Amino acid sequence: MRPRVFLVDDHGLILAGLRAELADDVEIVGSADEVGAAVEMILERRPDVVLLDVHMPGGGGEAVLREVTPAAPEVRFLALSVSDAAEDVIAVVRAGARGYVTKNISAPELLEAIFRVADGDAVFSPRLAGFVLDAFASEDRLGEAEVDPELNQLTPRERQVLRLIARGYAYRDVATELAISVKTVESHVSSVLRKLQLSSRYELSHWAAERRLT
Repeated sequence: MRPRVFLVDDHGLILAGLRAELADDVEIVGSADEVGAAVEMILERRPDVVLLDVHMPGGGGEAVLREVTPAAPEVRFLALSVSDAAEDVIAVVRAGARGYVTKNISAPELLEAIFRVADGDAVFSPRLAGFVLDAFASEDRLGEAEVDPELNQLTPRERQVLRLIARGYAYRDVATELAISVKTVESHVSSVLRKLQLSSRYELSHWAAERRLT
């Protein structure tokens, strides 16, 4: 049985391309190019899978998830984005997405991901799955991470940089690991030091070790 799929993307060409690629294998039950319309139509049509763009005006895919999921928990979401940033992946997974793939995925791979999500599986590329596993494993280890007011000052990306620096990674190695520039790493480290009122990498490593962040 073909899954019933709803498409959400704020670019008309992307929507048209998805329809053309997927229409022979799934039942396209609708599409929307902004958050409000997407929420209304998804709740009305109750598709099996929503193929969801992450970055849109009005709160993006995360806003759609937070509106729809409490009212229609049976609807499964597969995020489709140009972004492979860890903070984007983790944010939509926390909001309820069952998977996350990037827009350079091939049509056969995308179809396979849709069918797997419709069957209840979680689907991520290996690199993106690593972000999710690291994030949730770290939270499990920390126990009190979510109630630590100092740690909660940091963005998801800053927490990633903090952990890698605390493990002894050089800036260039952090940049390679997270697929960002060295200057961006330096900027994140400066922000972390400022927020935590620390003055050096040594103090940062000691602070992280005390909280078992490494």
